[in-house]
Amino acid sequence: MEVIQSFTIDHTRLKPGIYVSRVDRGFTTFDLRITEPNAEPAMAPAAMHSLEHLMATWYRNSEVKEDVVYVGPMGCLTGMYLIMTGNYSVEDIRRLTIECLKWILTQTEVPATTPETCGNYLLHDLPKCKQECARYMDRLENDFHCEYSKLQVTLADGKTFADA
Repeated sequence: MEVIQSFTIDHTRLKPGIYVSRVDRGFTTFDLRITEPNAEPAMAPAAMHSLEHLMATWYRNSEVKEDVVYVGPMGCLTGMYLIMTGNYSVEDIRRLTIECLKWILTQTEVPATTPETCGNYLLHDLPKCKQECARYMDRLENDFHCEYSKLQVTLADGKTFADA
């Protein structure tokens, strides 16, 4: 089996920021990295769930809504994936994400948190979500990172893969 491209990123050197994870078949996957993997605590599941609802709501109502394919959390709880069609740079997504985070910080409730609209409607934490958003926004504005550190991975069968 081939190594998944995201597994070739050196997570010991990955800083919070915005990265282009993949570009293929007309889609760009942006890695919105909120916490530093393996060095800082991951986001709490309830805060991440709230962020997913809020960020998806904002992006799907924004100026780029026609190009938004997916907004959702990483399994490791250190960031979000934003999948877009169209031609967007990291700087475009940085600007949009800062606007999104500013909007989130003004919210008093999380959208779609009823049993009818959410599969785990009780798992939300807006105050903790806002705390994470404020920290991430500060990082995007003052300590921005957007270049992955790459790894070379060798499989048991001797095949070598690197994300170039």
